[in-house]
Amino acid sequence: MLYMHNQTGFPIADPDKDPLAGALPTHLEIENAYRSMIISASGWRKVFAPSGNEEDASEQLTRPDAFLIAIATEAFWRERQPKAVIVGMDTRPTGPAIADIVCRILLAHQVEVKHLFIAAAPEIMAYSAYHQEDHFFYISASHNPIGHNGFKFGCQGGVADSIEATKVIATFRTLLTDGDSAQLVKRLSASVKSGTYLNMLRQCDKFKADALVAYERLVLDTATGSEDEMVFGDLVASLRHDIEKHPIGIVAELNGSARSLSIDRPFLEGLEVKTRFVNAEPRQIVHAIVPEGANLEMCRKELEMAHTEDPAFVLGYVPDNDGDRGNIVYYDERTKSTRILGAQELFALVAQIELSLSRKEGTTQAIVINGPTSLMIDQIAAKLQVKVFRAEVGEANVVKLAQQIRSQGFMVRLLGEGSNGGNITHPSKVRDPLNTLVSLVKLLSSPTRFSVITGADVARSAVPTIAKALESLPKRTITGGFSTEATMRITSADHGLLKAAYERHFVQDYAKRSDELAEKFGIFGWREEQTEGTTMLVGLGPAYRTAPMRGGLKIVFSNQKGTDTDFIWMRGSGTEPVFRIMADALGENQGRHDYLLAWQRSLVERSDAEIASKK
Repeated sequence: MLYMHNQTGFPIADPDKDPLAGALPTHLEIENAYRSMIISASGWRKVFAPSGNEEDASEQLTRPDAFLIAIATEAFWRERQPKAVIVGMDTRPTGPAIADIVCRILLAHQVEVKHLFIAAAPEIMAYSAYHQEDHFFYISASHNPIGHNGFKFGCQGGVADSIEATKVIATFRTLLTDGDSAQLVKRLSASVKSGTYLNMLRQCDKFKADALVAYERLVLDTATGSEDEMVFGDLVASLRHDIEKHPIGIVAELNGSARSLSIDRPFLEGLEVKTRFVNAEPRQIVHAIVPEGANLEMCRKELEMAHTEDPAFVLGYVPDNDGDRGNIVYYDERTKSTRILGAQELFALVAQIELSLSRKEGTTQAIVINGPTSLMIDQIAAKLQVKVFRAEVGEANVVKLAQQIRSQGFMVRLLGEGSNGGNITHPSKVRDPLNTLVSLVKLLSSPTRFSVITGADVARSAVPTIAKALESLPKRTITGGFSTEATMRITSADHGLLKAAYERHFVQDYAKRSDELAEKFGIFGWREEQTEGTTMLVGLGPAYRTAPMRGGLKIVFSNQKGTDTDFIWMRGSGTEPVFRIMADALGENQGRHDYLLAWQRSLVERSDAEIASKK
């Protein structure tokens, strides 16, 4: 009998129906299903919709894909040997079918499965953090289109790092070469008794309730930087008091994401923030998932209407489908209009807020960011005497590097990937829009705090606003992380060869352009930075890379005094079949940015063509 989710009425699973029963797919069919899968430490993803259309909202899986998922779960179990696993998903239609298979394989190995059904990524990770022995297996394709799905795993509140993930990947690939693996997972799935499965399903509501409690506790811990209930009780009381004097309203356009079943509404309203929720039912997905550019337009318009009705409404946010990332729109009192806040500007603003407010005598602060995070952070950090460390793109990389830096005695309050949007605030190990919103509420609810953060005098800060705060940030022109101009399709599968060719073309080009760069932009020097995992090396050539050489490569430009001014960056995506490029240019000179980005695109295109011509 099909078991339904109490809150949504969505089907979860049928304890009596084994999804792997019936004829086995051939080894070749499973291999073909695997070929379109992208696997990295950031997550395992593919288009699971049977049509192959990435916008297909079908709930079904093909049989080869079903067995692919079962084999992946078996690899996870073999490498991690968990006693308990928290299973959850975002709101994609294929989530329940994937979870059904995952749960059966784990139950077959006598693992205690705590099934949350739909849960935001920060929520499942918070639950894992408060149950240190529990692993999590989260089913999501994050910001990818709705026909995609996948999974990520970890424990103690954080995604498995590249070393841990590589072990599971290697086991998975070994199992795929074994012709008996399909028969093995079929036997495992069939061995699960319907009563055992039903008992697990009946506890979904309990585990979900426990997860929500753990999540709210972690958000409060993160807001204060303390696990002391007195401390975060004082913060909540202080914020409520400040918001009473300076009312704040927030529009939440949730786009049917997993945040629709999380703590957003009660948490914000518990701070006395006024709220307006839009598309707040799970699977009420009305626009593309990635919270960038045009996909923030609906929220912008909703905020515009809300502000007209009540001037307290000055912020809005849109999460991706798993809810670990949320970008912001705001009311600009100067233009009397609502605006979209770029991901890099948002990260820089949160960094300025948290680094300013967390300064303590006798501590050395640091911030950990990824390679393509804007030089805005370096400028803010220098002003606040904060050390900057960079890792390769990938949430797990910045989290692990932050742990390493803390072990060296640094205080790391904030970390994250400015290029991708969203911040990670200690002790959280994942991006979370609620943490971002709490930082912005701190900024907007108190003229005194606003003055400390921005350097503006208190009188000028009498009515704190986002627009005023943005004036205090360093001025830069940056490629949007998910804009069309930031992505390329290349033919080269060997990124080591591509980078070697790129370096040759860059050195030749720089020699030809040096006079022009100095005259037009005040650029007199450069260096190359290469990031892999938690390591950043400065130097040109393969000696500064390790196989498979898929890390980030960045050229940092400097002025006559040796001060960094601009950079161009590139890296192949670990979760999408694209190559990402960007430019980070000094000032608000669009022409300067466009010159650097066009040069970067030309360098990559010529390098790719050179490799193709030698095949």
